[in-house]
Amino acid sequence: MIETLDRTAQIDLLSQQWDAIDALVAPLDEHRWRTPSPLPGWTVFDVVAHVIGTESWLLGDRPPAHDPTRVKTDVRTLPYVRNETAVLNEIWVDRLRPLSGARLLGLYRDVIDRRRAALAAMGDAEWEKETVSPIGQISYGRFMRVRLFDCWMHELDIADALGARVEEGGPRGELAFAEFVLGVPRVVAKKGEAPEGARIAFALTGPLARTLRIQVAGRANYVDAFEEPATVEIDMDSQLFVRLGGGRTKAEEHLDEITIHGNTDLGQRLVSHLAFTI
Repeated sequence: MIETLDRTAQIDLLSQQWDAIDALVAPLDEHRWRTPSPLPGWTVFDVVAHVIGTESWLLGDRPPAHDPTRVKTDVRTLPYVRNETAVLNEIWVDRLRPLSGARLLGLYRDVIDRRRAALAAMGDAEWEKETVSPIGQISYGRFMRVRLFDCWMHELDIADALGARVEEGGPRGELAFAEFVLGVPRVVAKKGEAPEGARIAFALTGPLARTLRIQVAGRANYVDAFEEPATVEIDMDSQLFVRLGGGRTKAEEHLDEITIHGNTDLGQRLVSHLAFTI
């Protein structure tokens, strides 16, 4: 289910995604910048600081030095920091927190301008070259699709925190969602403990409406169709599906928005264990 786009089209969508984040936060006053987000320990400010940190890292920049007037935080002790990627993310966020929202937005725009220039100067060989990413060794182009997904997810985090509505579908959403759903079969089998032979259908409505069919045959994989009726069909809006998979909310808080047909025990176990993103 890995969609391929030419380099120019994918870079354009990533650029649009950066603009979408800018549009959400540009009107904010300092108080609104500090609105808690769905991510543990992070405000809207922190979400944008995280995006800055990752894009700065891709430019070869290092985190700012620690401000000696502030108490130094050992980010490894934070309960939501579970791996080395999260450690690096948290260092960037912590070091940028002393800035005002306005200064953070200025830094965001500077970093994004530099990233756009770097991507525009990149040739096909660099785009296809293997590189280290949070999901392992992949091509740089694939990594940029991961970046699109990450920034799209954080746009939703910011919008949810602010009570704003954004377009979750369209070309950006479609490409980000294509990256997102790659992790669903594994979480269905591992965390959801779907048994051998299970046929699972997620019937999604909303901006990213589609039916995802997963069959467990040795491994859990997507299939175009089942030869027999689904073991379980789970109906929900794509917006809720994304937030469950992203660990932004829990199924128990949305039982009236989820309908399960067939094996209800399996269905309830699956929706309760959908979270899998970093």
